[in-house]
Amino acid sequence: MIKFFLMVNKQGQTRLSRYYEHVEINKRTVLEAEVIKNCLSRSKDQCSFIEYKDFKLVYRQYAALFIVVGINETENEMAVYELIHNFVEVLDKYFSRVSELDVSFSVSEIHFS
Repeated sequence: MIKFFLMVNKQGQTRLSRYYEHVEINKRTVLEAEVIKNCLSRSKDQCSFIEYKDFKLVYRQYAALFIVVGINETENEMAVYELIHNFVEVLDKYFSRVSELDVSFSVSEIHFS
């Protein structure tokens, strides 16, 4: 199960966050800071899957944008890795040439159910 979905730039600023289970606002801030730190500190040669606390992180980098998905331990990491890529392809088709600025301003208009 997906716990959360984050889009973050290289400076560590969250551009989009979506949580699929309740997390208090102050805990979200701490969680996002730790997740961002873990993902941005890794080199391109390292695996895109990280075990973190009681769940796993799956992330991909597209130019200056990192997409990070928090999943439980029973979820398939490769399926989520491909889901991220498919999501980016859909954004690219919809917005034609997605950039970080598109994400920070335009994605707020999209409502996830």
